[in-house]
Amino acid sequence: MYLSAAKTQVLSRVMRTLAEPHAEDEVRRRVGTLLLSLLDADYYASYVWNDAEHCFGSRVSLNMADSNLATYESYYQYHDPITPAMQQRREPTLVVQVMPQHELVRTEFFNDFLYRDGLYWGVNLYAWDDDCNVGDMRIWRHRRRDNFEQDTLDLLELIQPAFAAALRRSRGLPHAEQMLDEPVKENPVNVAALSEREREIVQLASLGMPDKAIAQKLGIAFCTVRTHLSHAFRKLGVDNRVQLVRHVTRLRR
Repeated sequence: MYLSAAKTQVLSRVMRTLAEPHAEDEVRRRVGTLLLSLLDADYYASYVWNDAEHCFGSRVSLNMADSNLATYESYYQYHDPITPAMQQRREPTLVVQVMPQHELVRTEFFNDFLYRDGLYWGVNLYAWDDDCNVGDMRIWRHRRRDNFEQDTLDLLELIQPAFAAALRRSRGLPHAEQMLDEPVKENPVNVAALSEREREIVQLASLGMPDKAIAQKLGIAFCTVRTHLSHAFRKLGVDNRVQLVRHVTRLRR
């Protein structure tokens, strides 16, 4: 996966946004705006699953007509041939992975709902807290563009844990307290104590780059990246990448 400098900056903003305290709808709106830029996409909608009523609600959307989305909420979500299958996959999923495009374009769902706003190529991500779907991201491109590819899935897979944690935290769920709001260990050591290579890797990791991409960019072995990150985590008093982003963001202020 290759990211230009501009795309890397957008990904960094996504990860910083997910590490900051925001209300649930604000998290989904801010990240959605950034993802349209990061993924060269045109449309975005985000819902929260209401298990009691067995439907999606709490809509946040970008570049989609409210009237059309209202028809989705009142009718088309109950006649949706793709979303239930994508929701259960629990990983970023292209629409074409659950239904071939030539079949989708023949459905009522496509012609009377998606097509009205120009949606053609889609990818979805669902955030889960155990068995509770706490929110999703539905990202679409116009038919004038190409379909999303594996790089899109790789980026969304990287973002998914932080997105889920941010939503859990914003809703005050216990899991969020355990995963994101646990205090960073008291440790007087900061970035200055890292070796030059460790600092370089920490900066790239805090921008959201996966270990394999870091190894490729720096011309070093994948296991070497893992070793340096392990040492950096210990020195900085953090346990995971989400805490790392928060720590680095705090030091930049």
